[in-house]
Amino acid sequence: MRGLSRVGRARPAGLTLGTLIMYAVIATGGKQYRVTKDAVLRIEKLDAEPGATVEFGEVLLVGEGADVRLGTPRIDGGKVVATVVRHGKGAKVSIVKFRRRKHYLRQKGHRQPFTEVKVTEISAG
Repeated sequence: MRGLSRVGRARPAGLTLGTLIMYAVIATGGKQYRVTKDAVLRIEKLDAEPGATVEFGEVLLVGEGADVRLGTPRIDGGKVVATVVRHGKGAKVSIVKFRRRKHYLRQKGHRQPFTEVKVTEISAG
């Protein structure tokens, strides 16, 4: 079909469909993310300079093909190492509060800060 793209389905360069990819599920900033090696993702803002290495110790799941290790709730010794690529702000969200016939209108905008990281290493512990 025209106009439809496979966003989020891109494979890292050099991988074929039959290749087993190691992945992990980490928790940071109150959210959970499924990450693979060399993946770039946007997470809640961290206090780290661009180029710095950060380590996520809250690894909930590590898998490679049919081999999956599930933590209860975390995997002991599991870690994901990533490099900070940049900091930025997301798209603007408009907040409008309006009451008709009451002479009430409040308009605000918000841009959520984020940190973009590139995953360099996944270890199951």
